[in-house]
Amino acid sequence: MTRIQPQDQDNEQEAFEPLTAQQAAELRKRQPLLSVWRVVGVQALLGLLVAWLVWLVSGRMSAVYSAGYGALAVIIPAALFARGLTSRVASENVGAAVFGFFLWEMVKIGLTVAMLLAAPRLVIDLSWPAMLVGLIVTMKVYWVALGFRKVFYPVNPT
Repeated sequence: MTRIQPQDQDNEQEAFEPLTAQQAAELRKRQPLLSVWRVVGVQALLGLLVAWLVWLVSGRMSAVYSAGYGALAVIIPAALFARGLTSRVASENVGAAVFGFFLWEMVKIGLTVAMLLAAPRLVIDLSWPAMLVGLIVTMKVYWVALGFRKVFYPVNPT
């Protein structure tokens, strides 16, 4: 059996150089922050598109309401989450930002589950497949946002 010897970490120094202001500005330009409000907006547009497609396919308004409600079960909690993350309190310090992220994520999940549990009582003649299609399509916008930068990332004309 071969043993791997530990490296001598006392003599090894990592060369760390902080970025200059110009380098940091270039990095921000190349990799801008994701706009959570744009993601919520695209979710709302896709929710409307799914409801319209369900109407074209089924012709039943109950299925359209079900698909729309499924989309709303993602959009409303996501908007609440975005509002919580972009508040002034969440940007006070790193600890508040991390705590705020987890708190608002739990609120988002709880509200989504509550809306799904209330769906049979709120939507007359609920179509579960249509509601799940609306829910899944709007939920997948998060993954699409990672791939299509020009749609979701703000463009600063500088």
